Amino acid sequence: MAYDADVIVIGAGLAGLAATAELVDAGRKVILLDQEPEQSLGGQAHWSFGGLFLVNSPEQRRLRIRDSHELAWQDWLGTAGFDRPEDHWPRKWAEAYVDFAAGEKRSWLHRQGVRLFPVVGWAERGGYDATGHGNSVPRFHITWGTGPGLVAPFERRVRAGAARGLVELRFRHRVTGLSRSAGSVDTVSGEILEPSDAERGRPSSREVAGAFELRAQAVIVTSGGIGGNHELVRANWPERLGTPPRRMLSGVPAHVDGKMLGIAEAAGGRIINRDRMWHYTEGIDNWNPIWPLHGIRILSGPSPLWLDARGKRLPVPLFPGFDTLGTLEHIMRSGHDHTWFVLTQKIIEKEFTLSGSEQNPDLTGKSIRDVLGRARSGAPGPVQAFMDHGADFIVERSLTDLVRRMNELTGEPLIAEDALRGEIVARDREIAHPFTKDLQVTAIRGARKYLGDRLIRTAAPHRILDPKAGPLIAVRLNILTRKTLGGLETDLSSRVLADGGAPLPGVYAAGEAAGFGGGGVHGYRSLEGTFLGGCLFSGRTAGRAAARAVS
Repeated sequence: MAYDADVIVIGAGLAGLAATAELVDAGRKVILLDQEPEQSLGGQAHWSFGGLFLVNSPEQRRLRIRDSHELAWQDWLGTAGFDRPEDHWPRKWAEAYVDFAAGEKRSWLHRQGVRLFPVVGWAERGGYDATGHGNSVPRFHITWGTGPGLVAPFERRVRAGAARGLVELRFRHRVTGLSRSAGSVDTVSGEILEPSDAERGRPSSREVAGAFELRAQAVIVTSGGIGGNHELVRANWPERLGTPPRRMLSGVPAHVDGKMLGIAEAAGGRIINRDRMWHYTEGIDNWNPIWPLHGIRILSGPSPLWLDARGKRLPVPLFPGFDTLGTLEHIMRSGHDHTWFVLTQKIIEKEFTLSGSEQNPDLTGKSIRDVLGRARSGAPGPVQAFMDHGADFIVERSLTDLVRRMNELTGEPLIAEDALRGEIVARDREIAHPFTKDLQVTAIRGARKYLGDRLIRTAAPHRILDPKAGPLIAVRLNILTRKTLGGLETDLSSRVLADGGAPLPGVYAAGEAAGFGGGGVHGYRSLEGTFLGGCLFSGRTAGRAAARAVS
């Protein structure tokens, strides 16, 4: 039987594009399959903020950030918490990835035209000891052009390959099976879905118009995770994170359903670390949704008071931007699915950014003038739109009215005004002098010692009940599904492993489907900025390895 291509890549997101681009460079013939229409090329990466984890970069050095490979590896180990026998390959992938992030990653991307915003963000600050979770220094580099700017060079390389006759782009091809015909997995079968003009991210038709069967010497699975499948998220929810939420928002489109993972498993691949996942706790209902239950994450500076559903401050160090999963665990043991930010107009103007390419038109559109406009008074345009239209935002001049509307929004009188006022007044007293026992106030002051935070991310400390800083703002925060940290176990050549540890012949995996490398390169937690980079690194590795393997 003749082969239809040298390699079949399943999934046209960032990992799939990176793998295909490498195969093209090696002169291999590729069929790239995706169940969505062509307008969704690039997958979830298109919607991203474009954050990249880099170590000892020129951008860091210009801001006097002293970083090193040794410090980054210390942070990765403290965050990942590798503690299982199946962490063998994830740990090796982590070592390789930190080497990449501290080495050729930036220059490799720069050669392809990727540029970076000059201010480096400080995500996942941890707040524990030196060997615990979190980034010791700012490492979150924002792509100039956000997600679309990062996808673009890989799309160009793939389309150039198509122009040379090396790549066939087959959209609306939904894979339903992987099978063997001569010892290795070499056959991909499935359904051809009817054409769809659905806009990027919106649900497309699932009407079947035909069937297909294709053969190749190798198959690379880059189909993503399970974040759009809430039933599967709850089924894999770990006991350590408490009770699964009754209500969740979706940070990814509905087609991110995990079905291809089951198909690869049925073909003999081993999935590990199913219970490791990464969901955000600062989700808000999108007032202008694209996909079902579409949520947006607030990327906040350190100043908002973070309160549980009953109005009590979250414990140290669960401040905005410090420990995502620690906060999630605390929330899910509270008996409620939501929390609150309480802040001022002065804080929201400087500290609120919304995650996503579409929520940052200045960065996405590469407009220096519009980026400089962030320094003007007033909330950024996308943030103001949520203040005006978002169901989770409450703006009032008095605390009495704010609390009344917070209780109206949830439909329960969970928050007592006197108790909340006491929390805020006590915190405000700590602002009035240079000393404090309030560690959030300490964190705010510490953040402002970093030039990047002082310029664009952290408001000057002030009393929340100061009328001159108002009005007061409350934001209801929801659980937002996002990333699958576990996945298909792979060796350092991205070969999918079967039970027992031997490679599954002919099958490779990359991106979220492979836990961003090895079946869980992050371990239990992420340092942020590592998902897009994980797609690129594992996709590149899979493409190069498959290119070497085929004749």
